[in-house]
Amino acid sequence: MKFKNLIYASAMSILLFNCSSDSNDDLAPKEEEIDPDPTAITYDANIKSIFSSNCTNCHGSQPTNGAPTSYTTYTQVKNSIDKIINRINNASNPMPQSGLMSQSLRDDIQQWKDDGLLEN
Repeated sequence: MKFKNLIYASAMSILLFNCSSDSNDDLAPKEEEIDPDPTAITYDANIKSIFSSNCTNCHGSQPTNGAPTSYTTYTQVKNSIDKIINRINNASNPMPQSGLMSQSLRDDIQQWKDDGLLEN
């Protein structure tokens, strides 16, 4: 009888130790569950409209007026962001050619780059 109790107590102890955990891994939110920064500038929410209003007249799906590149998609803009920032801040050879765009729009584009070129 004592042997049965010993086996029963051992089995219960093993179950209790296997079911308990001192890990906090399941308490921490997973990366995909963390809400993104609501103030971060994204291409879809902020940058796309800047390019639609200021750039796609020449840098459309079929570039015109000597524009070498289309800036109608996220990937196209992202891949050329350094060149774009240099041109929109260049007072002697500005882009758009009609003159420098507003400082707030240029700041938004720079902030988008600094935030990691988020798409949406």
